Amino acid sequence: MSDTPLKLFNSLTRRLERFEPVHPGEARVYTCGPTVYNYPHIGNMRAYVFADVLGRTLSWKGYKLTHVINITDVGHLTDDADAGEDKLEKAAAEKAQSIWEIARHYTEAYWADVKALNIRKPAKWSVATDYIDEMIDFVRSIPEKHLYEIESGLYFDVSTIEDYGRLARAVTEEGEGRIETVQGKRNPADFAIWRKTPAGENRQMEWDSPWGKGAPGWHLECSVMGWDLLGFPFDIHTGGIDHREIHHPNEIAQNQAFCGYKCLDEASKSGANLWMHNNFLVERSGKMSKSSGEFLRLQLLIDKGYHPLAYRMMCLQAHYRSELEFSWEGLQAALVRLKRIVNKTEGFQMPPGGVRPSHPRVQPILDKFDAAMADDLNTPVALTALEEALALKKVGEDSLVEAVAYMDRVLGLSLSPTGTRDELDRVALRIRPKDAEFTEAEIEVALARRKEARAAKDFATSDSIRDDLAAKGVEVMDGDPLGWEWKLSAD
Repeated sequence: MSDTPLKLFNSLTRRLERFEPVHPGEARVYTCGPTVYNYPHIGNMRAYVFADVLGRTLSWKGYKLTHVINITDVGHLTDDADAGEDKLEKAAAEKAQSIWEIARHYTEAYWADVKALNIRKPAKWSVATDYIDEMIDFVRSIPEKHLYEIESGLYFDVSTIEDYGRLARAVTEEGEGRIETVQGKRNPADFAIWRKTPAGENRQMEWDSPWGKGAPGWHLECSVMGWDLLGFPFDIHTGGIDHREIHHPNEIAQNQAFCGYKCLDEASKSGANLWMHNNFLVERSGKMSKSSGEFLRLQLLIDKGYHPLAYRMMCLQAHYRSELEFSWEGLQAALVRLKRIVNKTEGFQMPPGGVRPSHPRVQPILDKFDAAMADDLNTPVALTALEEALALKKVGEDSLVEAVAYMDRVLGLSLSPTGTRDELDRVALRIRPKDAEFTEAEIEVALARRKEARAAKDFATSDSIRDDLAAKGVEVMDGDPLGWEWKLSAD
């Protein structure tokens, strides 16, 4: 456990704040989860790596963590600005499958990515459709002055509360103009709490309510599940920076009305003490968008032969509030960095969990690590502290092992067994594309023959084997200081 006070950036107040739990000794965190109408792309997964590092840090600080991540299987429209079709209904129609089948398939795909990235399971995966009754009760508790009903559904009147949009600083007409006009809305920024099923239509997901048959608005579910599972105010609400502009301001408005708070003179009146947002992952070809049908999934990285923790390393190399650019060259560099760390830790018999060692040469490095993580989760500096520890000389292995395990509790790079995945080794980090022509066994046989030829100074045979391997996408890495011997091309 680190004693350095934890400071986190609050998007609502736009400043670093010392973490002070609502309930002593506890940390209650809500993370906006995926809308399960398609596979998550790697930009989506950056948000969950960030939330995982936050949760690990809170646990490392000694707090009893209750982390909730929701699964959105209804209510999220094709335009985040409260317009268009329901994403799940649209996907089900396009694929001629039931909406429940669509949701289950993509939920399991998301969970597979979570496991591959060594993201810890939350205390609760909360599924939106499990909370319909609670959503209806929540809306019934909101004073009528905040709501009005029109033909398309029940809407929230944002003019009835002060400070709407403070989180996004969207207080001008220009800022609100991105929201599509709906016939009968009082204000451009008003949003649907309950959407009525249009006359003559049948949705796969619809429920009876006091406002007619229909489905909840996307923003409602997070307010309700946060309230039901964590209580208002809870400690931290996280999400991607895109949620900061519309989704979270609308969620806050609902929370204020439900709790009877007119203005946000205290952050706790928003429903959470801190709102935290990770910045975008950008890719210059535009493949971060799912609209094209082809986008960068974690499985694509795996199919090209990259270990998924190379992507986790890539995320850790940038501060969560900084924009991160994805490139294959950058992923390769992150993989090499991870390899160097694993090369030095392979074979360590590390205790699960990790305790802070007391060796005097290790202490300044651990202090640096502690200070970095306490400074708004500064993982780039924390990684350098890990590497500095591994470069130490004349330090007993026991102390070094303890130091690495201590830091990996937060970084989550599987440098020691965690219970969710095996310890990394050099073999696991070889680049092995899915469509490679050679099997690993064949490569090892060829390399053994080549080693024998080199030992016999038969360089013609050695070169011939190397060239044959190269023609099949296998790069022989003679003299590689990391000792990886070969890799398969990911091109």
